[in-house]
Amino acid sequence: MEKYLDETASFEERAADLASRMTLEEKVYQTLHGAAAIERLGVKAYNYWNEALHGVARAGVATVFPQAIGLAATFDEDFIEKVAEVISDEGRAKFNVQQKYGDYDIYKGLTFWSPNVNIFRDPRWGRGHETFGEDPYLTSRLGVRFIQGMQGKDEKYMKVAACAKHFAVHSGPEDIRHSFNAISTEQDLRETYLPAFKACVKEADVEVVMGAYNRTNGEPCCGSKRLLEDILRGEWEFKGHVTSDCWAIKDFHEFHMVTANAVESVALAMNRGCDLNCGNIYGNLLKAVEQGIVKEETIERAVTRLLTTRMKLGLFDASEKVPYNTINYDVVDCPKHRKINEEAARKSIVLLKNENQLLPLKKSEIKTIGVIGPNGNNRKALVGNYEGTSSEYITVLEGIQRYVGEDVRVLFSEGCHLCKNKIQGLGMENDRISEVRAVADASDVLIACMGLDASLEGEEGDEGNEFASGDKPNLNLPGLQEEILKELASTGKPVVLVLLSGSALAVNYADENIPAIIQGWYPGARGGKVIAEMLFGEFSPEGKLPITFYRTTEELPEFTDYSMKNRTYRYMKKEALYPFGYGLSYTDMNCTESCISKDGDGYQISAVLSNDGDMDGAETLQVYVKACLEEAPNWQLKALKKIDLKAGERKTVELALTEADFALYNEEGVKVLNKGEYEVYVGTSQPDSRSISLTGKTPEKLSVYMDTEKVIPE
Repeated sequence: MEKYLDETASFEERAADLASRMTLEEKVYQTLHGAAAIERLGVKAYNYWNEALHGVARAGVATVFPQAIGLAATFDEDFIEKVAEVISDEGRAKFNVQQKYGDYDIYKGLTFWSPNVNIFRDPRWGRGHETFGEDPYLTSRLGVRFIQGMQGKDEKYMKVAACAKHFAVHSGPEDIRHSFNAISTEQDLRETYLPAFKACVKEADVEVVMGAYNRTNGEPCCGSKRLLEDILRGEWEFKGHVTSDCWAIKDFHEFHMVTANAVESVALAMNRGCDLNCGNIYGNLLKAVEQGIVKEETIERAVTRLLTTRMKLGLFDASEKVPYNTINYDVVDCPKHRKINEEAARKSIVLLKNENQLLPLKKSEIKTIGVIGPNGNNRKALVGNYEGTSSEYITVLEGIQRYVGEDVRVLFSEGCHLCKNKIQGLGMENDRISEVRAVADASDVLIACMGLDASLEGEEGDEGNEFASGDKPNLNLPGLQEEILKELASTGKPVVLVLLSGSALAVNYADENIPAIIQGWYPGARGGKVIAEMLFGEFSPEGKLPITFYRTTEELPEFTDYSMKNRTYRYMKKEALYPFGYGLSYTDMNCTESCISKDGDGYQISAVLSNDGDMDGAETLQVYVKACLEEAPNWQLKALKKIDLKAGERKTVELALTEADFALYNEEGVKVLNKGEYEVYVGTSQPDSRSISLTGKTPEKLSVYMDTEKVIPE
């Protein structure tokens, strides 16, 4: 028996044996994302390009969860793993059927290019809603658990292969990503841009890493010695395979100008360890070998890594040996998964403002509700990008209509276009204003549905993208939305603003003039149902902001500046509109009795979370650490735990900190535990003045003194 067919041998040994039997041409065509079949060796065609950012994408019906930024707002790593388990179950189920019917097309494989663990460094970045937010610790925790839920827990086989992307130092601008050189200090690289990738590799054993389009410190990411050789495979000992972003390798000579032609570009990428080409430029590897600038054994090494992944997925083994082959298609979009999807939306929605407890609304006291705004009945605002197809979509308007039934009249006006100054092409500017006024006049309460959708923020080149690049020009509500909001406020009727967006908006007017504000993100296909339930108090909101809501665009550094100075809650100097980690509740959650004790080389934190209100709910205990040193960052999130609490219930929560959680990277990128005082804040938000004034609660401050300075090994 050929060794590659021997199921008792290791996957790596089998893959190496199979690769060694291929001709050079066969090897080269295994390095394209659409890998060709090799009938003589029993190798089926396989397409590596698949997506599952918040559900199986682009391959028909699947459960469409809230967009990744919304999942991040759950602040719940256990739940993120549960979501990923649903996604991977559906991915396997769909794959099993696709294989049965000989469908080897794009978006039909088991190598899912998710999660996106880039740091949402600047709120203008159009792809920020694909990420888990601005914080390296939160992103690390959620990324690790997402990958573990995707790849499964079988001792031998992976359920699906997850992919950490885009490595590294990548967060816009979209319109120059193919030529841009992101310049990062060693300190920022280690403190902000690399931690989530490191956690995905070292803790979650992620199978795939995708390189970014841009250059980082002069080197194109998909051909970077520093990133791919020194750090990823050197320091972190990554054993899986590396894929390029799509058509990124041709950027080497076309836009980055670091190579002269396609042959030199593929040689640079392959020699640096980029094993898979999303695209077709790797066909030039045949010429590169001919010219002596790539060795055949280098290509064979790449093919071995790629085949190892497919071996781990069980694609070369007897079907009955692979446990995941028994997952049936009936799990796709099943009732159980729909319930988990609604739970995801419930956990993700953030209550930003609730003046005089306007929310929850009392159905018995309302005769007519006015739903007004371009996102009131906008399916696109439910799902974001990289989305699948749901069998059912429930917009905010539909959710409210279903919830109140025949008991309450629901009036609707689109109000205005999402970003243009009129809805009808032949109409005058603001051509729905009279309808807005009519609906407002006839209503007891007004639900303003504003924000963005994936036609305004997304990826460069996305079809139909209004801003072309996908990035936002500023943080304002686009078009006439604020004008319509002012019209509603002027009526004197109670107004609830529901924001559907994947990023922060500078809603200063609303903060000053609208009594209740909800950040709903892109809440998933069933999100409108859940938002309606929240409006009427079926559950207490528990989401927290994974990003900072700034007051102005002007306070931000240049979009192209990759220094972290004055960026995100960890380094900003000005007061936020709504801070990272912030979110209100309908019930009264409190944190008391915090204490810290030494535990070996680390520390144990203990605190009591209590629900002192009259509604069941959930709260996130957040622990921040601040070094009392000049030039040190602001406090940084270092531990968190989401806890469910019934009305009147108290629970003691314990969290651990290590010495590494107190250490900071110096300018050389070395992690140092400095001698001196450290502040540890334990509570339900950041300890900043804005969070305290918004919540009326102050995190408890504890102190730790480190009496020696030492380097913390990575």
